[in-house]
Amino acid sequence: MSLLNRAVFDTSTLVSAVLRPLSIPRQAFVTALGKYTLFVSPATLDELEGVLFRPKFDAYASPTERAVFFARYKQETTLLTPDSRSGHLAEGACRDPKDCKFLALAMACQARVLVSSDDDLLTLKQWHGTQIVSAAALLSSAVN
Repeated sequence: MSLLNRAVFDTSTLVSAVLRPLSIPRQAFVTALGKYTLFVSPATLDELEGVLFRPKFDAYASPTERAVFFARYKQETTLLTPDSRSGHLAEGACRDPKDCKFLALAMACQARVLVSSDDDLLTLKQWHGTQIVSAAALLSSAVN
């Protein structure tokens, strides 16, 4: 795939995709699987695993359903450790320091789009050539 077809999803969007199978985040994720090469870093993957298996989500999706999604996500994504330059530039770029790992990954893989439901990221709109959009925006013709 070309550089134009690289994407990063943040944890909150992926959790919504798992817990609400008919949701816009799920539709965006499924659409992205067919249109983009999805990237993940060790840090973003660790965060997803830690959040996804919190007991509070048992009421919405079984641990098995979440495990199946997580396994598929790992299989469908490309693992990339951001270089030190990307990490350094991402530091302080976002109101929430915990979200900088997504910016570093997007920069390192030269993502066209970072899909987020986090206002701390969405407020940036664009960062070093990566559009930061909601799941709904990804589904619209404006990004595709």
